[in-house]
Amino acid sequence: MKFTIITVCFNSEKTIRHTIESVLSQSYKNIEYIVVDGGSKDKTISIIKGYGNKISKFISEPDSGIYDAINKGIKKSSGDFIGILNSDDFFASSNTLEVIAMTLKKNHALDLVFSYLDIVQKDNDNKIIRKYRVNKYNKFMMRIGIMPPHPTFFIKRSIYNSLGENLYRTDMKISADFELILRLLLNVNPNYECIPIVSVIMRSGGISNKSFFSKIKLNKEILNACKINNFYSNFFFLIIKFFPRALELIPFSFWRKN
Repeated sequence: MKFTIITVCFNSEKTIRHTIESVLSQSYKNIEYIVVDGGSKDKTISIIKGYGNKISKFISEPDSGIYDAINKGIKKSSGDFIGILNSDDFFASSNTLEVIAMTLKKNHALDLVFSYLDIVQKDNDNKIIRKYRVNKYNKFMMRIGIMPPHPTFFIKRSIYNSLGENLYRTDMKISADFELILRLLLNVNPNYECIPIVSVIMRSGGISNKSFFSKIKLNKEILNACKINNFYSNFFFLIIKFFPRALELIPFSFWRKN
C-alpha cells in the first residue's frame, strides 16, 4: 500500500523543516511525498530543496490559496491513500503511518480513515491547548458543524478521482475541507473507521482560529457549504458545537484530578 502525503506551504521557514522531518522519519516507507509551495519569499524553498530527492515531487508557483495548492498535489498523486499534512503540522510519532496502514490492510473495504489530533501552543510543541476528538462521521455531527479533524484524514485516491475536477472548492478560504467531507458523506457514503490514536499535532494560530472574525467567517462558510449541498443547517445548530468544543479545551490535568 502506497501513501501520498501532501504538504502545502507559503513562507513557512519556521516550521517546514519539522513537518518534512516528521514525514521522512516514518517507519513505514512506501510514501510518495509531494510539497506544494505558493511561491514563498523567505527561506522555505531553499529548505525544501535541501532535501533533494527525498521529496518525491516539489511544486513552487503562485496559487489562489491553500485549497488550490492541495488540489494541485492531489492531481500529481499516485498513492493508494492520500493524506494532507500542512506546514504547521507534524506526525505525532514515527510509527503513525504504520498504524494507519495496518488498519487499512485489515479492512480492504475502507474508503477513508481518520484519527485524533492535538493542538499545541504556536511556540511550544509540548503545551497541548486542545484535544480534538471526534469518533463519528455522520449527518448529525456535520449538521452542527462538527467533523473529524481534516489533517488526520486518509482518503482513497479513487474517491478523489471520482470527483473529477470538483475537488476542494477554491472559492472558500476556510471551510472547503468541511464542504468536501460533507459532499463525500452525502454522495459517496464512504466506509470509514476512526483509529483511536493521536496521529497529528497542529500548532495553534491557523487561518480558522486567528481571531473572532475568522470564527464568524468559518461558520458562515460552513452554512454556505450546507446550502450548496442541499443539506439543512442553521446558525442555532452551529451553536450546539461549542459545548463539546469547550470540553476539548479543559486541560488534561483537570480530568486526572477529577
